[in-house]
Amino acid sequence: MAQQITASLAEFGRGNVAVAGGKGAALGELVRQGFPVPPGFIITTGAYLSFLAETKAGAELDLLLSSEPGDAFDVGASNGGNGTRAAAIRELFASADMPERVREEILAAYAKLGRGAVAVRSSATAEDLPGAAFAGQQDTFLNLTGEDEVVRAVVGCWASLWTERAMAYRRRQGIDRREVAIAVVVQKMVPAAVAGVMFTANPVTGERGEMVVDANPGLGEAVVSGRVTPERYVLDGFGKVLSFVPGGREVVISAAAGGGTREMTGTPGARPGLVAEQLAELAQLGQEAQQHFGRPQDIEWAVAGGVLYVLQVRPITALPPQPPSLNWFQRWVGPFFWEMFQERPYPLDVSGWMRLGILEMLRGMAGSVGVAFPMVEELLPEEDGVVVQLIPPVPCPSLRSLAAPVSLLRRSKEFKAGEWTRDPRFGQFLADTERLNGTDLAPLRWRAVIAFVEECFGTMRAIRDLRISYLPGILLPMLKMRLMLLLLGKMKLAPVLIAGAETRTSQANRALEQLASIAADDPGLSRAFLEADSGQLLDLVEKDPEHGVFRAAFEAFQLEYGHRETTSVVLSSSPTWSDAPEVVLGLVKAMSGGRLQTVDQAGTAMEELNRHPVLRFEPLRRRMLAAVESARAGIAFREDSHFYATKAIPSIRRAYRELGRRLVLAGVIDKPEEIYHLRFEELESITDADDGALPASLRHRFRPLVLARAAKRRELEGIPLLDPALLFAGHLPSGHLPSGGRPARGKQRAGVLVSGTPSSRGQATGQVRVIRAPSEFGQLRSGEILVCPYTNPSWTPLFQRAAAVVVDAGGLASHAAIVAREYGIPAVMGAGSATSTLTDGQWVLVDGTLGVVLPAASSTPTDSH
Repeated sequence: MAQQITASLAEFGRGNVAVAGGKGAALGELVRQGFPVPPGFIITTGAYLSFLAETKAGAELDLLLSSEPGDAFDVGASNGGNGTRAAAIRELFASADMPERVREEILAAYAKLGRGAVAVRSSATAEDLPGAAFAGQQDTFLNLTGEDEVVRAVVGCWASLWTERAMAYRRRQGIDRREVAIAVVVQKMVPAAVAGVMFTANPVTGERGEMVVDANPGLGEAVVSGRVTPERYVLDGFGKVLSFVPGGREVVISAAAGGGTREMTGTPGARPGLVAEQLAELAQLGQEAQQHFGRPQDIEWAVAGGVLYVLQVRPITALPPQPPSLNWFQRWVGPFFWEMFQERPYPLDVSGWMRLGILEMLRGMAGSVGVAFPMVEELLPEEDGVVVQLIPPVPCPSLRSLAAPVSLLRRSKEFKAGEWTRDPRFGQFLADTERLNGTDLAPLRWRAVIAFVEECFGTMRAIRDLRISYLPGILLPMLKMRLMLLLLGKMKLAPVLIAGAETRTSQANRALEQLASIAADDPGLSRAFLEADSGQLLDLVEKDPEHGVFRAAFEAFQLEYGHRETTSVVLSSSPTWSDAPEVVLGLVKAMSGGRLQTVDQAGTAMEELNRHPVLRFEPLRRRMLAAVESARAGIAFREDSHFYATKAIPSIRRAYRELGRRLVLAGVIDKPEEIYHLRFEELESITDADDGALPASLRHRFRPLVLARAAKRRELEGIPLLDPALLFAGHLPSGHLPSGGRPARGKQRAGVLVSGTPSSRGQATGQVRVIRAPSEFGQLRSGEILVCPYTNPSWTPLFQRAAAVVVDAGGLASHAAIVAREYGIPAVMGAGSATSTLTDGQWVLVDGTLGVVLPAASSTPTDSH
């Protein structure tokens, strides 16, 4: 099949992406399954490759592509951002004569189809795949008639593989330009009376029990291009309408009698374009497609002559996970876990440091009282090898839990929290950590480095065992202190009193203050800390010999505290303070300029306690103070055992860097840090050769996994692991809407400037920049809110600069909405009057989850996804 120039749709299936492209392979699969797909044929990637090989186009294309620009596209180009190079490629393709053999086979297939009106659609090998929709990045030509028109359209589709917007998109997805090709799908034209897009799950909320249909009279091009605000139906799984919002019908695109398309203004407020029977049929087709492909689908459809056709199907990209239903316990513990998982863990985080380190410690602690702690797969469910969601755990007690009180009491008497650093196990842990830190990994074989990482995880078991022993000792002193405070009528002092515990964290904070003091004594450095950013400060500290005193103190600080995590204890992928010294300098910078006067709340609370008349009786006073000190010792143990547990991270990260370096040499990954896209068990399965080199077969085995998981992570950018609204339901803002709903016009939340369809979740604050035409692209500044009347694919590179997008027209299925969700920036489509209501420089907050734009105070732009 790889040598074929053309073949009917039915000859292809989902396994033929390399030959038929993503769109063609999916359509062929649908034909094989009996879906109502318009008849047609595929011009394979073999035809495209023959065109390049047998004409001047191939060699000249390589010359044009030999140096790709660093920016996403040439924003100053007069052709709407396609750039001068893209224009040259189009001219190159148009001027090259198609090989006669290729032309003849295309025309023979066209003749077999009946030589009538056809739609000619691009089908690149990298599009319509999980994590990379490539929505609108290549061209489509509608209602073509005649052989010459069809051939020109095929060449146009081939050339569209090399527009600057398509190349920028591939660069973002990490797709090598040498690994892409393009097929073309030719089908009988469907002169649609009504058309649009259906999502088999709600693309904004992730609700799998809802289907969302966007529709407009005429061809579906008006919907997918974002030219209209479509009428919107939210359906249940059986096609029953849960909600309906009329569309704007700003334009109706239809097939012209002599070929091509024509446009006319629609009539807004007309009755719905779809009847109940059609919606039920759509829902049934959607359910069948989702079941067949194994994931929610984005389906383009059309109705002509009363017949429903499927024109395209692809996985929904950037789809949030199904919102979980949390019980009271999960809502109670959820904030603790939510705080730790502000960033999405990598596969190596989950399978390594978490499964074998942190969570193994939690499981051991829970098991010591007969409670089963959920497995990591339950806590962090995955799709395509990437974590998509955080599910707060629900521990499961067992019969052994009945004996837990006895076990806890025994351990609390045997192990006193204030004495834990004298435990021989702690001394052994420090010795083991020191030995691991001093191990040279470069000479070791692959298996030995893996064993080194496993040994690092093994050192964590000492902290786990110490916690199992000593944490019960916190309970009784804490209970005793609170009981005594209750009897004294001073319960309110409890949290303040234990805040006075001396911990490694408080010591680190004082050390940072000392660094700030040293910097203040150095006139040049003091001025730099006020004026320079952290990166400039790092360069100054490391290279300027005049600041030797501060540099020595800084190095000593890093030696003592540099193993601390910068983001979360659950992530070995995040740099430590030693890995990111600019983070520490940023902290010092924040402390520069003098310290604010603060109140010693713990000391004040202790003074108040000591003034209690009852504590004049010395025995009671000693007992009370002993209870406070024991409680503080317990708090210090909890904090300090966490501090020491992170001492394993630098050695683990060092080992991963060494393994990553070797995988770069083997061509598996491009940068050592990309190793985090692999799982620990996958690293364990690798065996090097006798000379220590990794086999060439690893590239074929693991590189596709790395690229796919990286694309999936990009797809999920902006989607939180856990929606905080599920944890803090009582704190939602006034006017919060039900899932998936958009504000009804006339019933807007107070203060709303404009509203529309919530199309990409999250919030962003920034200054408005109204862009009405491609000629104004260069006016957009990084971090501004892009406001525009409509979008098409040539606008989407702007999304890399914008903090959020607000569009007068468009709906959930428009290119703008799809790409905004993939880029993880908030988007509001169908806002109607945004370009006339909002003005350049105006500060606004865009809420893509609610579909509203609110006024905001002038401030530093922020975003929250």
